[in-house]
Amino acid sequence: MTRPLALGNGSLLVALDNDLSIRDLTYPHVGLLNHLNGNSIRLGVWTEGRFAWLSDPAWRKRLLYEDDTLVTRAECEHPDLELTLVVSDCVSHRDNILLRAFTFHNRADRAREVRLFLSHDFNIAETDIGDTAFYNPFLDAVIHYKRDNYFLISGSVETGSGTEAKTEGVFQYTTGIKGFNGAEGTWRDAEDGALTMNPVEQGSVDSTVSFRVEVGAHSEAKIQSWLCVGATLDEVTWAQRHVKEVGFETLRANTANYWRAWSHSHTQSERLDRLPAPIQALFRRSLLTIRTQADNHGAIMAANDSDIMATARANYSYMWPRDGALVAFALDRLGYQDITRRFFLFCRNGLPKDRPALMHKYSADGSWGATWHPWQVDGQSEVPFQQDSTALVLWALWRHYTRHRDLEFVERLYQTFVTPAGDFMADFRDPQTGLPRPSYDLWEERRGIHAYTCGAVYGALEASAQFARLFHDKAREEIYTRAATEVRDGIRAHFWDEGAGRYVRRLTVGPDGTWERDLTIDSALMALFAFGAFPATDERVAATLNQTFERLRVQTEIGGVARYENDYYFRRSDDTARVPGNPWIICTLWQAQFIIARAQTLSELTPALDILQWVADRALPSGVLPEQLDPYTGQPLSVAPLTWSHAEFVATTQRYLDRLEELG
Repeated sequence: MTRPLALGNGSLLVALDNDLSIRDLTYPHVGLLNHLNGNSIRLGVWTEGRFAWLSDPAWRKRLLYEDDTLVTRAECEHPDLELTLVVSDCVSHRDNILLRAFTFHNRADRAREVRLFLSHDFNIAETDIGDTAFYNPFLDAVIHYKRDNYFLISGSVETGSGTEAKTEGVFQYTTGIKGFNGAEGTWRDAEDGALTMNPVEQGSVDSTVSFRVEVGAHSEAKIQSWLCVGATLDEVTWAQRHVKEVGFETLRANTANYWRAWSHSHTQSERLDRLPAPIQALFRRSLLTIRTQADNHGAIMAANDSDIMATARANYSYMWPRDGALVAFALDRLGYQDITRRFFLFCRNGLPKDRPALMHKYSADGSWGATWHPWQVDGQSEVPFQQDSTALVLWALWRHYTRHRDLEFVERLYQTFVTPAGDFMADFRDPQTGLPRPSYDLWEERRGIHAYTCGAVYGALEASAQFARLFHDKAREEIYTRAATEVRDGIRAHFWDEGAGRYVRRLTVGPDGTWERDLTIDSALMALFAFGAFPATDERVAATLNQTFERLRVQTEIGGVARYENDYYFRRSDDTARVPGNPWIICTLWQAQFIIARAQTLSELTPALDILQWVADRALPSGVLPEQLDPYTGQPLSVAPLTWSHAEFVATTQRYLDRLEELG
């Protein structure tokens, strides 16, 4: 379950797997709709009567990006075919066009013909019902379409030189039925090196196109291809014309230059220069990866890796307000407010009017995402939600304002988001304890009163009080300030367990009506200091988190920190004494944040730098970070890239540099 290469422009997202197959292609939003939906666009090569898909294990592949860009460079060598293929993909930063450059290096002592095959297995709008694929001779392109989704595939090959130079387009094509009545698809037709030239099919269809090129002995030759995406035939026709008029290489160079500028524009290179090169590189790669997952209409998606659907026919292609808020916080610190403003407006627009608490998750168009939270608990009806999600958006919004001072922008959200949500959180508390009433936890697994939620709600109420002070709303300032104090006092009074010598992760109401403490060690206890409820130097907080990170340490060569004791999710070990759970990137970075917050000397700060280096060492060669790792092999588990992992790396690096400057 890995997408080592992700490309996008906030409207069109393309994600490739380890075989250089495009496995996720979403439009017109990031994460919505996925027009492959588990299928693929894959590559094959034919020469001298032999054929090999890029999934053939004989290919040796190295999947990378060009430095500080969203342009790939994948080097693929097939010793038996005596060929090296370099594939460079990018999505135009301005237009919904995937540009694909293929360079063949002939390692043989003889000239020969090489054919490239591109097989497209769309499920347009996430279903194969009613699709059409046809060859358009006026455009020399194969087009797939259904309703307002059009996909145009074409390309060109430069042959000859000087006065003999000419441009050829598609060599062969075919369309066909797939996955129905025993039909495998046109990819099978490709494996003899020739296509049957079937011009049109409807229903459950796929297509394959080929290009051919003559490659001299120990020489190279290039093929250019493009996939244009739009809502109408006119749109994709214009996009192809744009490629030809502006020039393929010009568009590709413009895109590479844009992303280099973007990834450097707010990163304060002089600060990053104090870090080891791998950390600097991952910092910028993280920013670029985050951008691929940020929709232009505001949603910041958790991940787009459809392999996860093998677990429950569900995916991560949603915006969790929790994740989005933490991503926005990381981006705002660097000045990328164009993305974060859209995010905050998205949350404002999604806030329910009758009960101003954000729902579990959202699709990129603002509709509710799928959920597993029930609407009836113990015979009682309730609207399920995670209170920390709304709280973190408020917390992040205040930090957005302190960074950018965009009074006119936040004034638009004060009456429409801050006060409804702030009023709700101030009121949605137990009058005896002062703590938030039960909701679902950070991990979306259990209901109760959680330390993480309490820490986030404290931070949100403090932020709401700051907004109220800014807008001279004295009555609300007093309400929010008092509520925040009561939440903090309630944590002290009810979450501390004297016998364990630490705070607990959750309170629930027992059968006799008394509070029961959940003593499970959980990395989410970091919220006690992360959002301002207590300083990291507080003795009880220190005792809690020292125990937490020691008990959750993964005692294998891979290392890292688990989510919580006996974590079940993608479990790889029953040796819970040594492996309390799989190492998570974000949880390991939380330990670094705790170290940074407590460091009083440069030497005390060193372990945090070691953790940043640990994360850089565990990234894929392309720089992509997963959600979690196999505790024995270090291989990615669950989805990759996970936007939250990259955001925590960016935020932790910034905190490290801040503290480094303060101490020395």
